[in-house]
Amino acid sequence: MAEPLRPFRLRGCGSPRKFGVAAGSLRGLLRKGCRLLQLPLAGSRLCLYEDGTELSESYFRALPPNTELVLLGPGETWRGCLQSRFKNKSSYLRYSCESRIRGYMKEVSSFISHVHPTARDAYKGITDLMSDKLKAVKYNGCYFDRREEAAARLCTAEGWFSCQGPFDSANCPCKHSINPYSNRESRILFSTWNLDHVIEKKRAVIPELAEAVKTRGGREVNWEYFYQLLFTVENLKLVHIACHKKTNHNLSCDKTKIYRERKQNHKIS
Repeated sequence: MAEPLRPFRLRGCGSPRKFGVAAGSLRGLLRKGCRLLQLPLAGSRLCLYEDGTELSESYFRALPPNTELVLLGPGETWRGCLQSRFKNKSSYLRYSCESRIRGYMKEVSSFISHVHPTARDAYKGITDLMSDKLKAVKYNGCYFDRREEAAARLCTAEGWFSCQGPFDSANCPCKHSINPYSNRESRILFSTWNLDHVIEKKRAVIPELAEAVKTRGGREVNWEYFYQLLFTVENLKLVHIACHKKTNHNLSCDKTKIYRERKQNHKIS
């Protein structure tokens, strides 16, 4: 029986361009990748983009959907392909966190097609502000970086992460913990941990932002409140896959924080 197709993001050695490729087996993914990038099948291999782990069939099956991979042709090496930011564990764990936050930003931006036509320019203005702020803080990659100050990271100085429990619990009942800095297997498992929005991103925060822009009248949308809910630990919990409840959270944004007073320019008579 054929394995179900799973999506992956694939790039060639030294290329910034990524392609979406779906396959049910390592061999099938390698064959499709070689055809796409015009590389010979013999001597080519697939590696994790983040740390260079060469894929075996068992590794392939453990990977979550949309894992980023690099296809190496004969004679090519992972270290010869990657940028200097991936030379140590902290660098690629930062990248891992940044990628998640970038994904959230893409979801916010792409929602513009659902925004009322008369409010789309205002919505675009807010997403631009959010994007600029994320770039300034490097997409909160500090959350996964053990070199950061304790207040900025979600791990210990040694790299241990603890599950913060389901959205409706104060802590993790199973005491899940992991150190992705320790070995490759732990890094693969850590990729299945989730940064879960307590007030849900898709069901609550983004639709509420779109509605706020549409019905703002003369009021100013408090975009920084929505920014906190979407991209910061004010509303994000790091959870083990077993503690990630995908049911409706039935939580909504704080109506008193959606708008803020416009600054008044007082004229001197």
